[in-house]
Amino acid sequence: MKNISIDNLIRISGGILSCTDRGIDRMKEATGVCIDSRLVEEGFIFVATKGERTDGHEYIASAFQKGAMAVICERVPEGVNGPCIKVKDSLVALKDIAEFYRKQLDIKVVGITGSVGKTSAKEFIAAVLSEKYNVLKTEGNFNNEIGLPLTICRIRPEHEVAVLEMGISDFGEMTRLSKMARPDVAVITNIGQCHLENLGDRDGVLSAKTEIFKYLKADGVACLCADDDKLSLIGDVNGKKPIFFGSNKDVPIHPLSIQTKGLFGSECSIACYDEVFNIKIPLPGIHRIYNALAAISVGHVLGLTGTEMAAGIGKISATPGRGNVIRTDKLTILDDCYNANPISMNSALDLLALSEDTKVAVLGDMFELGSNEIWLHESVGKYAIRKEIDILCCIGEKGKYIYEGAVEEEKQNADSFLNGIEKHLNDNDFMTELKNTMSWNADEVVGLEKGERRKIQYYATKEEFFANLKNVIRPKDAVLVKASHGMHFEEIVERLKEF
Repeated sequence: MKNISIDNLIRISGGILSCTDRGIDRMKEATGVCIDSRLVEEGFIFVATKGERTDGHEYIASAFQKGAMAVICERVPEGVNGPCIKVKDSLVALKDIAEFYRKQLDIKVVGITGSVGKTSAKEFIAAVLSEKYNVLKTEGNFNNEIGLPLTICRIRPEHEVAVLEMGISDFGEMTRLSKMARPDVAVITNIGQCHLENLGDRDGVLSAKTEIFKYLKADGVACLCADDDKLSLIGDVNGKKPIFFGSNKDVPIHPLSIQTKGLFGSECSIACYDEVFNIKIPLPGIHRIYNALAAISVGHVLGLTGTEMAAGIGKISATPGRGNVIRTDKLTILDDCYNANPISMNSALDLLALSEDTKVAVLGDMFELGSNEIWLHESVGKYAIRKEIDILCCIGEKGKYIYEGAVEEEKQNADSFLNGIEKHLNDNDFMTELKNTMSWNADEVVGLEKGERRKIQYYATKEEFFANLKNVIRPKDAVLVKASHGMHFEEIVERLKEF
């Protein structure tokens, strides 16, 4: 790692070196940085942090045994003789190291943020750029104030481009992330209703996300989705006009034609300034075209041809938990359980609606929606009914609101149906009997039947859902599984794989 030496670590962190070995090479460069002692390799810097369940300071001796060159820590345990740099806050030191290291590197950095689709856009962008460059990308959920600096510290001399996902939940976080990443290209996918507990409303989300521009390189470029009403109003980013992509033919990067192939993906032709080329997206969902457009906008900035960009998009594969289609002998499972907000919920329901099989949506709580959380959950339930989902299973404390919204929407549909009949009939006795038959007591059978299954179902916990699984899911169903990450709906996906 260029210039990451003990002497520079002391200077960067403002720490104090504690070491009994006077023969150490204080100018030797480290080979890596980690916060998990199990990942320590020869020449690594181990940053000891205190988490909710474990304290890294307890593993300092183990880190030295595995070959750590030095340790960043807030206290030096007794009996440890290796080079320990004592700092006030280890996590702050980690971010300072990442910021310093980034400045040493001659590499293009693409920073990606947005309310929905960050990870998918990151995968598309990395796949496209890999057709021309050696690319490092964010792995897993390493997109926050701990994950991002660790990702930056993984950059090596052979890498030509780093594609970094940047996720936030509060004001000021993006400024700190951008200060470390120093992006050459900043991509914002959209401005949606997420983290509203801290950000208040979409204007707050816009303000927080656009903090990414604060440390955009002087010659850097912003790539923005023109279909987002908030982003489309941005006319200037640090003195330069953004590059817009979207469905509108007035923007420089847009689709000319789209052919959907259901759960098997889509094909379309793309106009990118003066170039037109065809792409094949092997993942389902029309919303994937926005991921492709974001990738093409970055590819254009970094000098790729249409042929190269089309080749990269054609090699995309699904990420577990993010719109991944799993086919078993009995079921088609739409694994989208990594996270959720109202926009991504509706997009997932759009995807499920493409299936020709019986459509089952298993939905759970969405977190951090603020004061409007009840209404936002209800809106998802209503949308599921409008999309004609066959079976809707709602799970969790907030999932109850999805259920209630669905029941209300189905009731309104029935009322409209009855009112339409009543206009053409004068038989009051018949109408009374018909209305009694279509009872809307939510404690009884709710909605139209699909076989012997209730159309709209509610379970307080996953355990209750599992106990009724065989009465809920049937062979040849297409099942969507989606909720916020804290609901751990990956457990449902695993059970469905064994169905």
